[in-house]
Amino acid sequence: MARDSNAGSRGSGGPLIVAALILGAAIVGGSLLVRSALQSETAELANVRAALTELHEAVQAGAAPKPTRQAARPDRPDPNKRYEIDVEGSPSLGPESSKVTIVEFSDFQCPFCARVVPTIKKVEEEYGDQVRVVFKHLPLNIHPKAPAAHAAAEAAHRQGKFWEMHDKIFANQREMSPEKYVEYARELGLDVERFQKDVADPEVKRRVDADARQAASLLVRGTPGFFINGRYISGAQPFEVFKARIDEELGEG
Repeated sequence: MARDSNAGSRGSGGPLIVAALILGAAIVGGSLLVRSALQSETAELANVRAALTELHEAVQAGAAPKPTRQAARPDRPDPNKRYEIDVEGSPSLGPESSKVTIVEFSDFQCPFCARVVPTIKKVEEEYGDQVRVVFKHLPLNIHPKAPAAHAAAEAAHRQGKFWEMHDKIFANQREMSPEKYVEYARELGLDVERFQKDVADPEVKRRVDADARQAASLLVRGTPGFFINGRYISGAQPFEVFKARIDEELGEG
């Protein structure tokens, strides 16, 4: 008996058609799931972008974060406490009558101390005579070039040029040497012979050591460390952190 070739074709094609339909449905369903996931991710990214934009606009508008209470550590100054700090004879900028005094413990070889210099300058520019900045010496043991730099700055302080020497040392932190400090003294118009004698004066070292002892008594172990009206802030914080604390002290927060 002859077989019907068309019937045989239909019989073998049926399962293929069904398989193709199932595969097509799976592809369509999978693409819908992928599209849905992508849409969800896009929405999430849009939300994140909007939040970042809002934060950026707030910062640009000068909306500083509100100060919050921080957890105290037994080996660090308590950020919620006010400390009394002896600043007599220390280099300072701004009148003693300023409503806010910022005391900075700093190390001339510390990269974080160099990083915060522009921030403190911005504070000075924004607040003027409302803020006084006081410098305290804290050369760390891990920075062998720091003691000579602090002696040079203190020697310059004796001739009324501490901050000018301060700026030159921090601006050239990779070229720290006694020879450079003599060069800076000459550029600043100091009496170089007197400067060199003062650098070697034991009283200069005693002053630097006294600041370091005071830092130890306050539990300041790293640099930079700041006290704003006696309240501690650790590290090279951004301007907004200083602004929040200063405004709070000024009654504007």
